[in-house]
Amino acid sequence: MVFLILIVGFLTVVFQQFQEPLKEAFLKDVGSIKTTLAIMVTFAWFLAYPLTGGLGSKWVDKFGSKKTLGRALIIMIVGLIVCAGSAWLGTTIAIGVIPVGYFVFLIGTFIVGSSATVMQVVINPYLAASKVKGTSEITRITIGGSANSIGTTLAPYFVMGVVFGGLAVTEIKIEQVVIPFLALATTIAIVLFVVNRLTLPNIEGTTNESGEILEKSIWSFSHLKLGVIALFFYVGIEVAIGANIVMYANSLGGSFAAKASLMATLYWGGMLVGRLIGSTLSKIPARVQLAVATIGATLLVFAAIFTGNPWLLVVIGLLHSIMWSGIFALAIAKLGKYTPKGSGALMIGVIGGAIIPLAQGMLVDAMKGVWTLTWLIVALGELYILYYALAGCKVKQSGE
Repeated sequence: MVFLILIVGFLTVVFQQFQEPLKEAFLKDVGSIKTTLAIMVTFAWFLAYPLTGGLGSKWVDKFGSKKTLGRALIIMIVGLIVCAGSAWLGTTIAIGVIPVGYFVFLIGTFIVGSSATVMQVVINPYLAASKVKGTSEITRITIGGSANSIGTTLAPYFVMGVVFGGLAVTEIKIEQVVIPFLALATTIAIVLFVVNRLTLPNIEGTTNESGEILEKSIWSFSHLKLGVIALFFYVGIEVAIGANIVMYANSLGGSFAAKASLMATLYWGGMLVGRLIGSTLSKIPARVQLAVATIGATLLVFAAIFTGNPWLLVVIGLLHSIMWSGIFALAIAKLGKYTPKGSGALMIGVIGGAIIPLAQGMLVDAMKGVWTLTWLIVALGELYILYYALAGCKVKQSGE
């Protein structure tokens, strides 16, 4: 399960890092909307969460955890092959000035994103439930989060260093993605073979059983509702920096452009370091951790805007690392028997990873390619999360 969550993190950021290469390979002639269209790759990935998360739950209920995981891995293989196929189509066939290969890549991205969504429906409960000597539930979840961060840290180097061989963005050829994507598909096929040979019993309580009647709607808990919004902003701004910093740095040129991929790597690496540090802060309340991290991140965003220095955005990765767990813990506090439903509802907030980066890209295009002030979107997100830590997370209705 730890290896599988690493794969999910790795592929999530791999597809984000394809924004700039696709912009150069497919979208050179689309004019003033090329940034928006490039960010549609990230939009397609995160759109899968709200659209297919429920499907994963239904499959676990109907087929069990192991078969659901197998189905998800098969879908992932198909999606990776579709992405490789987009390169074969290349730019020879076009709808207007946009090559068909671009749309095929978006379809492949959505397919792989859907498989990653379904996988997480299985992986996260297994990480919590698997009894490993010397670990607790929280320890295992932290190990999983750290593995996920290792994947996200390796991904930018894989795209620019392995797939495109360290070439400058202007020298990239889309045909270069064929072999790496087929290699990834082969790797996932091997993982599928191993999973099919494992004994993976269903986790108690995850299949359809008659349970307690829930008298109230989960939306009657204000701290949960506001928590969904907080998660929306968190995932959105986390992805906005991680996915868009490469294009931002390239737009600045000079030494910033030369280090663009390194910035993305260090941003996600900061997430890994922060999660490892965060696992030692169990005595500090989640509200305090979230408030302090958000204040620091907000100050760094404003500093980056005023100085025009993207390296300040890189540092935010260290602070973002504890926000997911902080928001999640505060949002499901004292829900009692409503906790499973509340946890599922929180996944709706992941759609922020699709909407906020895309909104930023649209602003960039509207401002003729200038990124600086668009980072105010990230600052506003940080400020909302700060509000949630200080006031919005207060429980105003018990789950009893």
